[in-house]
Amino acid sequence: MQLIGLHEGHRELLDLVRERRAAAGEPPPPVASPGGLERLGRWVWHYLERGIDFLAFVGEAALALGRLLLNLRRFRWRALFGNIETAGVHALPIVALLAFMMGIVIAYQGGRQLEFYGANIFIVELVSLTMLRELAPLITAIIVAGRTGSSYTAQIGTMQITEEVDALRTIGIPPTDLLVLPKLLALVIALPLLTLFADALSVFGGMVMARTMLDVSYGDFLDRFPRVVTLTSFLIGIGKAPVFAAIIALVGCYQGFQVRGGADSVGRQTTVSVVQSIFLVIAADALFSVVLGSVGLWR
Repeated sequence: MQLIGLHEGHRELLDLVRERRAAAGEPPPPVASPGGLERLGRWVWHYLERGIDFLAFVGEAALALGRLLLNLRRFRWRALFGNIETAGVHALPIVALLAFMMGIVIAYQGGRQLEFYGANIFIVELVSLTMLRELAPLITAIIVAGRTGSSYTAQIGTMQITEEVDALRTIGIPPTDLLVLPKLLALVIALPLLTLFADALSVFGGMVMARTMLDVSYGDFLDRFPRVVTLTSFLIGIGKAPVFAAIIALVGCYQGFQVRGGADSVGRQTTVSVVQSIFLVIAADALFSVVLGSVGLWR
């Protein structure tokens, strides 16, 4: 190919490109896309690294909690009470509404079958044990994971983007002490109280449906209730709540510290936080069922 009228400087540049291109040789062959086994290995390794990082974060939080217990004067009580208000008091309306509706749904679905066999009074066992031991703690934890755990991630993630977390480290304040411990302790305090509130509202919803559909009066329901619900059953449901709270708070804070880049990263990590929190809460609830059943406390 012959170029006519080309500027001399452009011609020299074109000749230089041709020389370098000839000296470079043939381009390397394209890299083949990884196979299925390789992709599986990379996926497993990625989540293994994430799991190790999360365990390191949990260990760091445990050490910070130990230092706090040795010197309570360093604790920021105002941040604790502020988080209790945000995570607990402000969550009461949505928890009340969903717990009441769950009690109605359980009583309605189970009451249809009990009415068929003439066992209306056993609606008390169905609603009370189902809600107090299993559904009320689980539903409350899922609500808090979507509402409070996501806010923890978004708050810390935004501070990561604006370099406020780096500023805390620069002035000698560990971010764990200021950003993680108040949220963790506040949720451990608030979630059992929210679970107790959900217990009451769900049982009340079941009472309303039992009175409406099965002609089980409020007096009969309340008379049978203490004979059905033992202290062990009640404490099993309440005892799950602090564990669920620790999972939600730690996952939410950890994902907040994983934010990199801009606002899209905040949204992505917030989504991951909610999904992981709900998954781990359900897994922990299943583990509770297996362990308690194996030691004879599930009867």
